[in-house]
Amino acid sequence: MNGWPEGRTDGGDADRATRSMPQTQQRSGGYGPPPAQARPAQGEPPLPPGLSPRRTVPAPGRSTESYSGGAPSSSSQPGNGGGGATTYRAGRSGSGGGLGSTRTKGRPNWRRRITWGALTVVTVLVATSIGTYVWADNKLDRTVDLSALPNQPALGKGTNYLIAGSDNRQNLTPQQQKELHTGSDDEGQFGNSDSMMILHIGSNGDTLLSLPRDSYVTIPAFTGSSGKHYPATTHKLNTAFSWGGGALLAQTVEYNTGIHIDHYAEIGFGGFVNLVNALGGVHMCLSQPLVDQASGADFKAGCQTFNGAQSLEFVRERHQAAQQDLSRMANQQKFLAAVAHQAATPSTVLNPFKLYPVLSAGIDTLSVDKNMNPYDLAQMFWAMKSVSGGSGHSLTVPISNANYETQTDGDTVLWDQSQSKTLFSELQNDQPVTISSNDASSVVANG
Repeated sequence: MNGWPEGRTDGGDADRATRSMPQTQQRSGGYGPPPAQARPAQGEPPLPPGLSPRRTVPAPGRSTESYSGGAPSSSSQPGNGGGGATTYRAGRSGSGGGLGSTRTKGRPNWRRRITWGALTVVTVLVATSIGTYVWADNKLDRTVDLSALPNQPALGKGTNYLIAGSDNRQNLTPQQQKELHTGSDDEGQFGNSDSMMILHIGSNGDTLLSLPRDSYVTIPAFTGSSGKHYPATTHKLNTAFSWGGGALLAQTVEYNTGIHIDHYAEIGFGGFVNLVNALGGVHMCLSQPLVDQASGADFKAGCQTFNGAQSLEFVRERHQAAQQDLSRMANQQKFLAAVAHQAATPSTVLNPFKLYPVLSAGIDTLSVDKNMNPYDLAQMFWAMKSVSGGSGHSLTVPISNANYETQTDGDTVLWDQSQSKTLFSELQNDQPVTISSNDASSVVANG
């Protein structure tokens, strides 16, 4: 006896390699009996049904090659005497699966999902923005044609907005006039303007310049709505608005300042109240109590939130302060800046249920020039916010006499001609502002 099982010789590995060669040809060549029908070598236990025999052929100096479904693969066999072996695994070739292969189920393509999700978000945002722009553009009340004004100054550098606060009561009922302490509308066809400001947007920072309504200026010759021609005359600046509305006011401002007015925006009583209410009120801080029976204002010192009616009472108050209109203008500047700042907060901008009512109320309170569009309006809004944030200038036109007595208009305000001329030239040419004015306000905005 040689000590080897029947059918084996002391050739050992060589004999097994010899007997394995036909199987290799069958699997690699695709002919011969299926691997599952191969018989186990003598002395080896039978294999369960459906499984193929596994043979290892030592190959010194070579890594192990595994055939699964007719395809070889290599793997290291540690502890094999430095040699390798060839392993045959029966199975179906390709990636179709089988006993000798692992089938990978389809996984979600997250990159594709994220891409499509981002595209969907962008599309929705663009569509919403376009829809909002069109809605706002159709909603604007365009009343003043600045291009029709005679003798306009040359186009300046930067952009200049003329902003007026109107006490026109045409949209208010008698009950609302009583509740808001506005009085009756007996100031002519266009009412009065409680505030007039030039907002300059330029490369050297934004500037908000208040023009006292009692400024004694020249109202240039104009043609009224009835076609009647009126000669040039000298009156309060507010008279120009009362006689000819925003068009004559813009013409008068251009005539006396030399600043080209690019856009006009008029803020009315009723819409102003609705805007503040849509914002949920405006937070302001007063350094002293404020009481004015004429406007209805009755506020304690300290920080508080004004609703729409209270806000109107506040911006119209002028009898308590010694400088009256000058103090009121300073208060109005800070209040408008506070409104702009609060409207730009994330709680408003990111909440569509609050943003759209605010936009609607804001547009309803405005009358603008015929070339104004929502982009111009947004630019004006952000400039107001810029001024309130301290990155711009807020001042009143330099005054030489705040109580100049006239025969026709009573007490008026005279501008300092030298400083005013310098300031107007700086704004027209978009130069750094070097002129400043004293702030007579007792109020600070608390954004």
